[in-house]
Amino acid sequence: MKRIFLAIILILLISGCSSSNTSQEQKVIKIGATAGPYSDQVSEGIKPILEEKGYEVEVVEYTDYIQPNLSLDQKDIDANVFQNSLYMKDFAETRGLDIIEAVKVPTAPIAIYSEKHRSIDDVEDGHTVATSNDPVNQARALAMLEELGWIKLKEGVDPTKASEKDIEEYIIKVTIKPLEPAQLPRAMSDVDYSFVNGNFAISSGLKLSEAVYLEKTPPHYMIGVTVRGEDKDAQFVKDIIEAYQSESFKKLNEEDEKYEGYVWPEWMK
Repeated sequence: MKRIFLAIILILLISGCSSSNTSQEQKVIKIGATAGPYSDQVSEGIKPILEEKGYEVEVVEYTDYIQPNLSLDQKDIDANVFQNSLYMKDFAETRGLDIIEAVKVPTAPIAIYSEKHRSIDDVEDGHTVATSNDPVNQARALAMLEELGWIKLKEGVDPTKASEKDIEEYIIKVTIKPLEPAQLPRAMSDVDYSFVNGNFAISSGLKLSEAVYLEKTPPHYMIGVTVRGEDKDAQFVKDIIEAYQSESFKKLNEEDEKYEGYVWPEWMK
């Protein structure tokens, strides 16, 4: 009987430790975001809500579009918020990652900035235009160039997958200069126009109101929270979604001036 009793005690102790560790793991969330609007949204709006639910939240900032997904796959973080669904799917397919979008968030649109011109109407033959060099965001810029009437894409080309080789005609004979996304704000002094993603624009001190043109951001270019596929039904993911869709987070985006000009997902309208 004594052996049986000791065995039961040992099993209960092991079970208790296991349960405690599991509980602790579920209550710590690391969220990766690029510096600027999306890390601000997490720190100011999402973290307080999750902390009220008993989570310990750490915001991890990144300066590129590569490491946040690699860190997520390697389980260094539990979620990230910096990318649109097209970029995420392309990255996942290229790298063989199992990552999914959990919820779309208020998005700073891609914008055209210029230190040399007050308007996009000032464009002339020979002007240089800086765009992102990653395929998804370059296609996004080319679609804007076509919308502005600066170029014409080949008939039948999917505008979400367009590259420079898909340009049929330069209506305005501009020179396109692909650069790393983070370099685009710093390149403004060297080019006539620069297509800057919202997070890099705001983190570098630019305001959406200073842009000479703002993208009419379609749903597939809205930024989303990304998680591992294996965690899609996890409670912490459900709580992150609930935090983003809360009235308090919506109120933050409505009342804080620095979020003026953002594009809202359908669930916020």
